[in-house]
Amino acid sequence: MSNRKEFSNSRRKALKTIGLGAGSAAVGASLPLWARYAEAQSSAPIKVGFQAHKTGIGAAYGRWYERTTNAAAKVINDAGGINGRPLEIVLEDDGTDPKRGAEVVEKFATQHECDVAYGTLFSHVVIGSAPRAGELKLPYFVVSEGHHVASGMLNRYTLQPGITDVKSQVAAMAPFVSDNLGKKVTMIFPDFAFGHDHRDFFSAAIEAQGGEVVAKIAIPPTESSFTKYFPKIPRDTEVIYHVMVGPAVLTFVKELGEFFGPSRPEIFGFIDSLEAVDINSPGLEFLDGTYFWEGNPRYAQDNQSEFDKAYRAAVGVDNNGASVSDPTDVSTYAHMFGCWETLHVIKAGMEASGYSGAGDRAKLIEAVEAMSDLPHSHAHPQGAKLFNGKTHQVFGHQYITRVTDGKLKLAHTTSIEDTLYPDEVDYTTQAF
Repeated sequence: MSNRKEFSNSRRKALKTIGLGAGSAAVGASLPLWARYAEAQSSAPIKVGFQAHKTGIGAAYGRWYERTTNAAAKVINDAGGINGRPLEIVLEDDGTDPKRGAEVVEKFATQHECDVAYGTLFSHVVIGSAPRAGELKLPYFVVSEGHHVASGMLNRYTLQPGITDVKSQVAAMAPFVSDNLGKKVTMIFPDFAFGHDHRDFFSAAIEAQGGEVVAKIAIPPTESSFTKYFPKIPRDTEVIYHVMVGPAVLTFVKELGEFFGPSRPEIFGFIDSLEAVDINSPGLEFLDGTYFWEGNPRYAQDNQSEFDKAYRAAVGVDNNGASVSDPTDVSTYAHMFGCWETLHVIKAGMEASGYSGAGDRAKLIEAVEAMSDLPHSHAHPQGAKLFNGKTHQVFGHQYITRVTDGKLKLAHTTSIEDTLYPDEVDYTTQAF
């Protein structure tokens, strides 16, 4: 790309800006509103259309995605906004439904006149919405985990710069499972795109470690009782790998414990099975000693960074991963950081491209594509990351925690290199 060098230089300046400490935000906040936005060519807000799962099976995530998004927007606005303009979040509920998702994207573009769309989590909603975003030429920043972006399934207008995908996550997990827990694995996963990514990519990753998946149990995402599925687990299973989503996750984990009693295989779960659920809930005692993947550790760890500490404070989350105002309100901490980080990437991209309006959308995407190293900072509290502009996918550290004394304690941190895989697409070759 002829102007990649220019974008790279301006990107470094933008990243330097968003990597500044909390003190710079405090300075911005101390200025009167007119002074914070005085240098902008326009006082009109930058509109970010937030596609939220307010209802449906993703509602627990949607509530915390909204809380994180509002906190990030406040931090950005207190520090002067984006290109001297205030950031405005325009929320629409997609019902965690693909058809409604596409309709919401259209509302953002045609009714609300948003600059970008942002925030989608559930993979089937992303897949249902992204084609419409491409048709409308609306930059669509998703905070999902599916491999749909990096696989080349979608389009140049769809990017995932704030959270890693399942393929990279399981590639980093499989060696730990094989070396420490066992080689004969039964997988339990939701029967839609996100679960299918786990099924396909973990199967390949564990086989590369000399292991095998002895059973694959797909469960409808709207299922409310799970006991009937557990007899399908083969007797020679050494490890149960579980990743469930939706409002019945607590029931799933409780019933799993009731089925096995004290004699169980090793268990490795993705925290999705316990997002927004207190691990000290009655019936979950059997989880002691089991392992979880976490995108961001729910409990503040002994090596907690200043960035995680500031991020928790801004979002209103305590050291146990619950709301500071209600200790029973457990957050979706392993995922929601992606909203915070994605908004900061949008800010950096708009500042690097000199974004001023819809006519600069292509420049915005090119500026984000030119990004590479995203340093551990207040903008990226989960950890340092590497963004691949060709595949529109970010790569970062993964965390394995172990349930110990009623808390999730860090057992292993992967390197970014552990999560990398060969490119499957080059979106930069696609026309706008």
